[in-house]
Amino acid sequence: MTEQNLPSPPAGGPSVCRRLVGRTAVVTGAGSGIGLATVRRLASEGANLVCADIDATTGKAAAAEVDGIFVQVDVTDPEQVEALFKTAYDTYGSVDIAFNNAGISPPEDDSILTTGLEAWKRVQEVNLTSVYLCCKAALPYMQRQGKGSIINTASFVAVIGAATSQISYTASKGGVLAMSRELGVQFAREGIRVNALCPGPVNTPLLKELFAKDPEKAERRLVHVPAGRFAEPEEMAAAVAFLASDDSSFVNAADFLVDGGIAGAYVTPL
Repeated sequence: MTEQNLPSPPAGGPSVCRRLVGRTAVVTGAGSGIGLATVRRLASEGANLVCADIDATTGKAAAAEVDGIFVQVDVTDPEQVEALFKTAYDTYGSVDIAFNNAGISPPEDDSILTTGLEAWKRVQEVNLTSVYLCCKAALPYMQRQGKGSIINTASFVAVIGAATSQISYTASKGGVLAMSRELGVQFAREGIRVNALCPGPVNTPLLKELFAKDPEKAERRLVHVPAGRFAEPEEMAAAVAFLASDDSSFVNAADFLVDGGIAGAYVTPL
């Protein structure tokens, strides 16, 4: 199956509810991809947005688009992360939603046989330690409020294995999944839900670059998707909005797979 004849996502956009009016959402990695689609979706549902990114250009653009505020932050720095959530609270008076989404997948993270220790550590810091820091910073605000929803970006590779390994990325997302589950259980009776969003492959600039540089590698991934296509960022954003809203009030400590059926598949349709 080639890129030209992939099945398309459903025509037309979703009918958007107004489930998040007056709530404050902090989104890391807000300047592009899933993060950008999510700030747009949460804003359309009425949330106040705090857009966090290490890239000031894209982060400021995202905040301006949704009439939110931008905070430049290195999510591996504890002081900067603390300041991010304090800014959200000082600006809007609450921290209701934390979408801890920032992450990297560098080319030097590959097979365990070729991935160096520095590459391993860097991916763990950005993908896993940052989620630990963001949860640690967000939870006290939510405890005082007696409510809150934390959504951490894990991945479908946290629940299945792949021969096309990115060893540190996979391990980091497994850690996000386990930590989210534990926090969801620990803080449930304080009115706080913690869930892990597990996207399948998403049609982001990174994926388009993969198609252009190595179509065979992309084809190898696509054949395992029962839906016959990769996800759109807006489909992930819709899942985040659901998890952020009261419509998911009994969804907690969940591995929330949005993967087109990959994790449930053995043989896919021709």
